[in-house]
Amino acid sequence: MSDLPAVPATPVGRDSGLGYQVYRPVLPATCRRSPGLMVLTGDVDGRCEVFAWDAATGAARQVTDRPYGTLLYAIDADAVIWWFDEDRNGRGTWWIQPFSGGPDTPGLTGTGPGRPCGLAVSDSGTVALGLGDEHGLRVHLGPRGGAGREVLRTDGHGLLVDLAPAGDLLAVARGAAGKDAVTLLTPDGAVVESLPGTDGRLWALGFAPGRSTPELRPGRSTPELLLVAERDGRYVIATWRADTGLELHRWCSFDTEITARWCPQGRTVLVRQDRHGRSRLVTADLDRRELAPVAVPVGTVLDAAPQPGGDVHYLWTDALTPPRTRSLLGAPLPGLEAVPPPIAGRADDVWTQGPDGPVHTLLTVPSGTAGPYPLVFLVHGGPAAHDRDAYDPAVHSLVESGFAVARVNYRGSTGYGPRWRAAYGQGVGLTQVADLALVRADLVRRGIARADAIGLWGTSWGGYLVLLALGTRPDLWQAAVAVKPLADCATAFAAGTPALRALDTELFGGTPLQVPEIYARSSPSSYAASVRAPLLVVAATQDAKCPPEQVETYLAALRASGVRHDALWLDSGHDGHDGGDHVQVLHRALVFLDRHLRGPRRPQRAAYEELPAPSGVGARGPAAEPAGSTRRNAERR
Repeated sequence: MSDLPAVPATPVGRDSGLGYQVYRPVLPATCRRSPGLMVLTGDVDGRCEVFAWDAATGAARQVTDRPYGTLLYAIDADAVIWWFDEDRNGRGTWWIQPFSGGPDTPGLTGTGPGRPCGLAVSDSGTVALGLGDEHGLRVHLGPRGGAGREVLRTDGHGLLVDLAPAGDLLAVARGAAGKDAVTLLTPDGAVVESLPGTDGRLWALGFAPGRSTPELRPGRSTPELLLVAERDGRYVIATWRADTGLELHRWCSFDTEITARWCPQGRTVLVRQDRHGRSRLVTADLDRRELAPVAVPVGTVLDAAPQPGGDVHYLWTDALTPPRTRSLLGAPLPGLEAVPPPIAGRADDVWTQGPDGPVHTLLTVPSGTAGPYPLVFLVHGGPAAHDRDAYDPAVHSLVESGFAVARVNYRGSTGYGPRWRAAYGQGVGLTQVADLALVRADLVRRGIARADAIGLWGTSWGGYLVLLALGTRPDLWQAAVAVKPLADCATAFAAGTPALRALDTELFGGTPLQVPEIYARSSPSSYAASVRAPLLVVAATQDAKCPPEQVETYLAALRASGVRHDALWLDSGHDGHDGGDHVQVLHRALVFLDRHLRGPRRPQRAAYEELPAPSGVGARGPAAEPAGSTRRNAERR
């Protein structure tokens, strides 16, 4: 169906002789004026690289070729491909290349490097770039390929949301609950209006495509911004225009989290709702005040993009089925020939009554066998995220190895409404660990899990919860893997980015200097001496979200207490571009969990085993962000 090499489903790893494949499924980005021209990522010798794909011919062309791979890309209305050349610390610049090929040139010159915090291109080719640094957000404006000028600089976390089609208005987001949650500015940086999130959080999503507005003179248009507002425990579609201000479409509200995109024609938006681990798509006609469901299979829609003519491209999966790109009208999309087979397992939902309502667990068990099983809690990151009825390579590998897998949407998870997301009554992290312990007891009582063979595995914020669970509830777990975790909260704050410091300040109710006892109470390092289960910690020397300094603080606490542990250092960043690293971590974690949860009893090993960090990394390490979009959540994920 296409000439894309290897696995066009966007793997970031390959077999490597181990029998594992690691995927980063994404939806191809399409050119607005020529929807048959698409950009996506695919596998190149274990790296993720950018490809151009022409639906008319089915031909693909490799666009990027970087030693550690390329993750971020976009395509503008003139079919110019954008890609982000980032270093291993996540800092870099945007480059462009014509769709048909040619030399790479800077998207804007004179901007300097930074973390990607937004990219938008107007109908006339004016470019707005958002770049983050240790101080905050910089927004640069200029003609595509020309010199950029700085039009805005903010302190702390910020994100460039969009540039209006005519290039006459910028939308910038700060904290969704702040007094300047969304700010509208002219190209010179003058504030037109600031929209607060103090009456309920507010998120900006993007400007409507360029079109004429009936009440204005023919040929003229006024920018209309799409937003989501949290009001009265629901998520409401909202719009803003300079002449009407913020308008809440209260007839179009939902009880759990949503995102939305403008459709190419009319004042219609495509809404994707995350609810109880699954997805729902609807279109909302803002003029007729009508909702219409979009028919998609039961499961999870990871991404969806409306297309001309009423089509919708979407990326679908469920717990047993690897992701598939689909078109509502059957339009050709890049092929998925090399995706792995479905999981040979059984998927179910388990609800466990808790203090703030039932806790939802997505359970997957091996086929053809009966419990109780050795069980692994695969703990999701975030904190504002959730596990889905969706394929996960780690679930696949664990189930094929004979483990049952529990994915718990603990309090604080999205997809269950604002009240659930804000439920931190027992403290940051401690509330979530309480839910893991509650579900553990329920799965043992139901005969699903063996009480003497239960492990934990989490990455980023999920790794944080793994470490916190080991220290605060040491008798419940028999083995654990924490990958690139938040391990010492105060040290992470000091070494983190402005976005993460803003997140921590909101979560903990202040900075470590203001509320040190709260940080200490929720920090895994405070409980390191209590860890009893065998532990594997995987950390990255170039990690900007969970910095190496704070992992070293935690490992030093383990060593000081003689706690048994293994450690593996990767010379990479938080997200990682090299599939070999992903496969290495997957293989190492599977072997570790199998040895401690299923293998025969072995002689006691040394207190700990650490693989050396790469050269140049001392005891504290070195000094120290959806397809087609540059938006990177402030969450650690």
